[in-house]
Amino acid sequence: MLPLTLLSTAQNHPMLVELKNGETYNGHLVTCDNWMNIILKDVICTSREGDKFWKMPECYIRGSSIKYLRIPDEVIELVKEEVVSRNRGRGGMGQGRGRGGPPRGGFGGRGGPRGRGGSGDSRQNKGPSRGR
Repeated sequence: MLPLTLLSTAQNHPMLVELKNGETYNGHLVTCDNWMNIILKDVICTSREGDKFWKMPECYIRGSSIKYLRIPDEVIELVKEEVVSRNRGRGGMGQGRGRGGPPRGGFGGRGGPRGRGGSGDSRQNKGPSRGR
């Protein structure tokens, strides 16, 4: 399970975010991006010492400042169900062919049987080699 998959599934669910500076933000996840920047709505911010509180309608948090995220267990269950249903759709098999098979374009490369273009090796049938 990838963290970004987890976060995209957690949209519209409550979550707690603790920053590296010790502040915590409780709110509902609106959206997140590939850098784990998130937007929360209906946010209650708590100071590092826990003695000051702020209420904000919306808050943007940069992903690089996040220490950890706490999300409800129900979101984790949703992600697990999604992964299982996705695997059933493929017949339980991965998308790749595994190891040892031929390249996607068959056995030959570009041009000829040796994959060098033209008609194979340019040194072929040229007589004795001179210091090559």
